[in-house]
Amino acid sequence: MEAVRVAAIQHDIAWLDRGTNFARLEPKIREAATAGARLVVLSEMFSTGFAMGDEWVGQLAEPRDGESSQFLRAMASSYGTWVAGSCPEIAPGAALPANTLVIAGPDGEVHRYEKIHPFTYGGEDRYFKKGAGHLTVVIEGVRVSGFVCYDLRFADHFWSLAEQTDLFIVPANWPASRAAHWSTLLAARAIENQAYVMGVNRVGDGGSLNYGGGSCIVGPFGEDLARAGVEESILYADVTAAHVAETRAKFPFLRDR
Repeated sequence: MEAVRVAAIQHDIAWLDRGTNFARLEPKIREAATAGARLVVLSEMFSTGFAMGDEWVGQLAEPRDGESSQFLRAMASSYGTWVAGSCPEIAPGAALPANTLVIAGPDGEVHRYEKIHPFTYGGEDRYFKKGAGHLTVVIEGVRVSGFVCYDLRFADHFWSLAEQTDLFIVPANWPASRAAHWSTLLAARAIENQAYVMGVNRVGDGGSLNYGGGSCIVGPFGEDLARAGVEESILYADVTAAHVAETRAKFPFLRDR
C-alpha cells in the first residue's frame, strides 16, 4: 500500500476575522497540496481564534456548514485533497455551538467530530457544548481519528480507538506556557497506541494568550517525523497503515491492556 502524505499547517490566526484567515490559509493549503499532501490539517478554531466570552458570542457561532466549513470544502474540492480544521458550529435546535472538527474530502464528503472535552478551566464549557461521539475516517487506506486540543489529556478516548486507528490528528490552540505538556502528551499518545499522531497548533497571540506552535508528527514507535518551532510553517510526513501494523506485530503491547 502506498504512503499517504499528510501536512500540518502551523499558522497564526487573525482574531475573529474569517475573511483574513481564509485569504492567508488558501496559499498555504495550495502549497501543501502541490507538495503531494493528501490530508492537510489546520489548527483548532482556524478561522476565528479561540474566542470565548460574552463580548464575542455574537460573532463566534456559525450554522452547520457555515463559512468555515464551506471554506474547508472549497479548498478540498479546489486542490483535490482532504482538508481539516475545527470551527464553532451550532447545530439546528442547539443552545450552544460545538467546537467542531470538520474533515472535508475532495469529492464533497464531509465528516464532523465535536470536541468531547471543553476546557472547563478556561470556561469553554460555558460557551460550547460537549460532544458525545468519536470519528474515524478512512483516507486512502489510512484510518484517521480526530480529537481537538484539550482532548489530548484524556488517554482513555485514544485507547478506545487504537485498534481502528492508524493516525490521530489533534488540531489545537495550546498556550506556550504549557508547551512541554503538549509535546510530551503527543508523544505519549503515539507510543501507547502505536499509531501516528499529528498535533497541529497555532502561533501568535490571541485573547491575551501566546501560542508557541510546536506542531509535530510522531510515528507509531514514538519517533519524531517532523517538528515545528514557533514560526508559521508546514510539516510533512508520509504515513502508512502497514507501518502501524508492523509496529504492533513486532511489539504487541496493545493486546496486554
